[in-house]
Amino acid sequence: MITIRNDILTVKIAKRGAEIKSIVKDNTEYIYPSQPAIWNKSAPLLFPICGSVKENTYTHKGKTYHMDKHGFAQFMTYEVESRSETSAVFLLRESEETLAQYPFAFALRVIYELEGCALKVTYSVENHSDEEMFFSIGAHEGYYTPEGIEDYDIHFETPVTLDHTPLLGPLVTNERIRMLTDGYVFPLYEKFFVTDALVFENVATKALTLRNRKNGKAIKVDFPFAKNLLLWHKPSAPYLCIEPWAGIPDRIGTTYELGEKEDILSLAPSGEYRGEHTITIL
Repeated sequence: MITIRNDILTVKIAKRGAEIKSIVKDNTEYIYPSQPAIWNKSAPLLFPICGSVKENTYTHKGKTYHMDKHGFAQFMTYEVESRSETSAVFLLRESEETLAQYPFAFALRVIYELEGCALKVTYSVENHSDEEMFFSIGAHEGYYTPEGIEDYDIHFETPVTLDHTPLLGPLVTNERIRMLTDGYVFPLYEKFFVTDALVFENVATKALTLRNRKNGKAIKVDFPFAKNLLLWHKPSAPYLCIEPWAGIPDRIGTTYELGEKEDILSLAPSGEYRGEHTITIL
């Protein structure tokens, strides 16, 4: 476990998955402490897919590959490339294990930096292959809500319209359900999560605040890198996952071809992708 800190925040990050395991401010924990009986993660990083490909299978250049939901990066042990009191850089490269699932040479860096009451996260992906590389990347942070999610609202800085795309199994459908129309506040209810996650495609906003309306506890999440936003909560569990994704699960009726996957990112040989994401404790 790697710990970084400043005068305001103490953050713990596991080498396995480069996963945030704790953010503490004023003796208050803001990240869900993984409990195997409920959910054995805290904030997994999703790469090189977000969600699922159909039947956990995709094709590339005539070859078939198998990859489980959210990809392999959450299960891999990263190298700590550098660290200081207030920052750490985690590095993952391809290996025999990854190449069996994903036929690209790459370097994935997850850069954590403390700036006041904020944790800045930068995702850097380099293509070390001699061909175009396809990938998705996303966050899946579980924010600790021991009071229960129905004490919380999500606040937006500008009016937002949210249309939920229901999932059928692990795949997105073509249906849309209006959840919010030109609103600033989205109240949270257990009933929203009885089936699965809420999936909001092509969100106009790139920031939100999770706020407890009773005690004022609040976390702001900025996600300029992401096109899509998911919210997920296991009913009655003490967390809400806020998931900004540069990617989307396969849609019903689409092909198996990786390069044709919706919202897939592409990177030329020797190219680099960078995405930024910030968690601010208010």
